[in-house]
Formats: sequence, structure tokens, C-alpha cells
Amino acid sequence: MNILVLNCGSSSLKFQVISTDLEVIDRNEDRALARGVVERIGSEALITLRAEGKPAVRRAAPLRDHRVALDHVLRWLVSPEAAVPGIQSLADIHAVGHRIVHGGEKLTRSVIIDDAVIVQIEDCIDLAPLHNPANLKGIYSARELFGPGVPQVAVFDTSFHSTMPPESFLYAIPYQLYVRHKVRRYGFHGTSHRYVAYRYRQLSGKTHEETNVITVHLGNGCSVCAIRAGESIDTSMGLTPVEGLVMGTRCGDIDASVLEFLHHKEGMSFEELDGLLNKRSGLLGISGLTNDMRDLLEEEHEHQDRRAHLAIEIFCLRAKKYLGSYLARMNGADAIVFTGGIGENSPDVRARICRDLEFLGIAVDAERNAALSGGKEGEIGAAASRVRLYVIPTNEELLIARDTLRCVRNVPRRW
Repeated sequence: MNILVLNCGSSSLKFQVISTDLEVIDRNEDRALARGVVERIGSEALITLRAEGKPAVRRAAPLRDHRVALDHVLRWLVSPEAAVPGIQSLADIHAVGHRIVHGGEKLTRSVIIDDAVIVQIEDCIDLAPLHNPANLKGIYSARELFGPGVPQVAVFDTSFHSTMPPESFLYAIPYQLYVRHKVRRYGFHGTSHRYVAYRYRQLSGKTHEETNVITVHLGNGCSVCAIRAGESIDTSMGLTPVEGLVMGTRCGDIDASVLEFLHHKEGMSFEELDGLLNKRSGLLGISGLTNDMRDLLEEEHEHQDRRAHLAIEIFCLRAKKYLGSYLARMNGADAIVFTGGIGENSPDVRARICRDLEFLGIAVDAERNAALSGGKEGEIGAAASRVRLYVIPTNEELLIARDTLRCVRNVPRRW
């Protein structure tokens, strides 16, 4: 089955076409036939397209909205120029899987999209005003271009965390605010945490019920997840993705009264404060240079930049604190798994986060750690480490494709 996976942002569209089926999943023989991204939708868009085994094609074109952008992608997919294996017409796309950021409390599993599901996704717009409207644009565009004969499936970032107990997801504010407005921790990056937990089971030979791990997703957005008996019991992101770890441009945990203080001292509006916390804080805010960890590490190494060093150290210390708290929450874990762009590719950051945790049974093997980057997976723990340490590249698109297949074929969740 060829599945088109869509991830739509406010002015972007990322896609993959993945060939998968029930008999190939256990052998990990799914194939990414094509992938690409369209950026700056609404103006002169920047387009990057790549078919399996071929170099990327880059171009620009005026694309006014997501429907036009998706139409451009589909025309390329079926063109002789692309020559995507197994794709000669739109009839060769058998289903569409959509990444949806927020499913609230009702949409806790991947589902086939119908009018009722769309209404429920729209109901969650208040919880994800920057993401769900863009995700819905992808659904509307695909419905229009493919018609009713091609099933579409919604896969939610929040759904993996729906197993959290109330003591993990409730805030210590008046309970009626949860009852009236559903103010609570939802968590995000669920598709990534779920995928790497699944891959850990494959590598370790553990069953779902035996999976007791802490997964650490470090990228421009960052989150940690405590997984016990294969289910999420706690996670660092909250009502929105701004809570938790220090991120590229998000501040993570902060004293809420800072907002009132800045409102009075700087005259900042709520909209300005929201922009400060989401777009001008984190690594960028501390360093004053960039939100890119690679550049910060280079600045630290080559120029001994004090603020670059400070940003890296704060980033790593926050992650270390969450590791300690989740080890306490779970009464220990069998493994810690690093993933995401930084988690997969920065041995230095992984080493700093795990430094001085020998008391908790965590010790990195420097040589094994240094050898893992650029999409490689494997163990990085020292022989004496009681907690096993892994690097596992995430593959959210693959999990979305597999969930789409599962929903269309009406089979129980296995991945």
C-alpha cells in the first residue's frame, strides 16, 4: 500500500510517500518512495523534492495556499520527471495519513477522518491555535484533490500521552478550570516517543509490557517521556509545547509570575509575551546568536563564546533534571533513548546530559557515543552502566504511514 504522509504547518507542507504493508512491517522493509517540503506557501514558495535513489530537485514557484502546494506536489509525484517507483497516477496513492498536533481528550487514537472527526479536530483549535488550523488545511486540500475514494487518517501528537494518570496531567490550579476548559498537560512529540519505544523493543527483545524506558526527543522542540509497561505515564510538554525542556526558541519551564512582571516592567501585551516565550527564548534567547545547537557548539569550541557555552549548559542541565525526576517517578528504568535532531547527532550533548549520573547507574562509553550520529542507531552505554543507553533515530512519518495502514485495514495497534 502506498501512503502519502502529510505534515502541514502554517506556511509549509512536508510529505513522504511510503510503501508499507502488514507483511513487511515486522521485517522493517517499508520503503520511502519520495519525500519533500514546500516552504513559504502564500508567496514565492521554496520547493524541495526527492524521489527514492535520486538527487533532490529544488525550485521556486508562486503557490498561494496549501491546496495549490499539494497539487504541485502531486503533479510532480506522477510525472516522468520524478519517476517515483510504483507511482504513475494518483490511483497509485492508496491512502493519506495526516500529522495532527492536538486531539484533546477525545481523539486518543489514530482514526479514519470523517466529518465528525474534523469537527473534533476543529474543537481543539483553542488548544493548538498555531497548529491544528494548518493541519486541517492539509485535510481539506487532500479531500478536494483525491476525492472521497481515498481514505484519510489522522495521527495525533497527543494521543500517545492519553494514558497518563491524573496525577501526571493535572496542574495544581483550581480543579474547575480543568472541568470547564480542559486545562491540563497533554504532551506532544507522542508519535516520536511511541516510535522509538517500539524500535527499542525490537532491539532489546522486550515485550510491550516489559518496556520501561525514558525517551528523550531533542531537536528544535524538545521533550522527555516516561514510559512504563509500554505506556506513557508522564511527559515534559504541557498544555502547549512551551513547557518542559529548554528548546531552540522556547523557554521551557518558567515561573508563571515572570509574565506579570514583564507586563508591568516592559509594557508587553499577552501576544508579545507569547511570542517571547515561543520564538525568542531558549537557546536563541540565552545565546543571542542562534537556535541551532550545531552552531552553538562550534562557537563554544572555536571562540569560547561565553553565552553559547551558557546556553548549552542550561539546555543539558534541564534535560538532566528531567532524567532524574523520571527515574524517581518510575522507580528506575531499563533504558534511556535519545532521539531527534540533536539527540541523534550530538555525542557532546548526550555526554553532557549523562555526565555525573553514575550514582543512578548511568555511564556513557565515550568511544561508542562518539561513533553514533548521522542516522546511526545503537547503544552508547558503558559496560558498567546499569541503565542501558541508546541512540535511535526517530521516524514519525513511518509510524504515521503504519497507523494509516492499520486504520484502513482495521487491524489492532501493534507498533
